[in-house]
Amino acid sequence: MMRGLFIAAIVLLLGAGGTYWYFSDIDQPRTLRVGVEGAYPPFNYVDQAGALAGFDIDVANALCQRLRMRCEFVQQNWDGMVPGLLMGKYDAIISSMSITDKRKQMMNFTDPYYAALPVRFAARKDAGLQATPAGLAHKRIGVQRATVQERLLRAKFPEAVPVLYDSEDRSEQDLAAGNIELMIADQATLEGFLGSAAGHDFALLGPPLNDPAISGSGAGIALRREDGDLLAALNKALAAIKADGTYRKLEAKYFNFDIGG
Repeated sequence: MMRGLFIAAIVLLLGAGGTYWYFSDIDQPRTLRVGVEGAYPPFNYVDQAGALAGFDIDVANALCQRLRMRCEFVQQNWDGMVPGLLMGKYDAIISSMSITDKRKQMMNFTDPYYAALPVRFAARKDAGLQATPAGLAHKRIGVQRATVQERLLRAKFPEAVPVLYDSEDRSEQDLAAGNIELMIADQATLEGFLGSAAGHDFALLGPPLNDPAISGSGAGIALRREDGDLLAALNKALAAIKADGTYRKLEAKYFNFDIGG
């Protein structure tokens, strides 16, 4: 009940308009607990100082500032991300989670805060592989478990051999070491690997993969179904940071293209 009153106060104040929305002096916590993986650069990662950083983190902080809240980040392995939300470990997932019909059966999503990205393969430059179902039959392909990339791989390349990882960086390490022949991931994250010393001898392979029925409609903030008022508040805050230029500044910090679509 106490939590419900707090969220109701957000909605009431959002309706008042203005540049920022303030809370009344009710005896309620003013913290938004945000679930994040912290292993998906440049969207979310742990920097050299041991702090969470990346586009998702900056967007979350911008939304919290707009709502006069404080973001409290809770790091969570990807395959436990949804259970953590549903069990109340955090209030929202802001961790590049694709909005898919399957996930919408369990959770609510805000409007997308970035568009669906091209999914690509990466392989050694001299591998001589063809990115076709026949060409990748029986090839060991690294992919992060419980992702849309895993679903795309299984659906489009049924004879490939998925090698599942808890995080994408482990897949990159195994690709560089020759333990797998390819990996599949969002192009935006693969480009970071390809631009590194470890990825020097590797390149993108084949055309971008896209299937809206699997890939979804972009990345959104995931919430429990009962938190409809918080959903409305976050959607209004998201629209506001896009309207006032905040979003574009954050986008330019990490990308040289329009990720917002």
